[in-house]
Amino acid sequence: MSAHWNDSQPIYWQLKERTVAMILDGTLPEGEALPSVRTVASEFQLNPITVSKSYQALVDEGLVEKRRGLGMFVREGARRKLIDSERAKFLTEEWPAMLSRIEQLGLSVEELLADARQKEGKNS
Repeated sequence: MSAHWNDSQPIYWQLKERTVAMILDGTLPEGEALPSVRTVASEFQLNPITVSKSYQALVDEGLVEKRRGLGMFVREGARRKLIDSERAKFLTEEWPAMLSRIEQLGLSVEELLADARQKEGKNS
């Protein structure tokens, strides 16, 4: 995780979103312990209360569970839950804006797919 913080959102929220991204990409697999509050606070020079608030938001969303005396762990099913919610968010919020822009630019599905294939070929 990078230690760069954006001034437009609270740090605890950004830390939560970074943890969500790590669960989504598999860096933090289900059943895995999250780094301790002290470790994260020290590593990123944050107030431990900020880290705790971030972790509590993950607990409140049902993505992480507290195990008394052991720490915080990614819950089973957390990744699937995140994928489902992120897909729904993409389809209702992001995709309509993209589609509108695509139509504005007069792009076709064929053009977009051809461009994607061309870039895919360059990355292979």
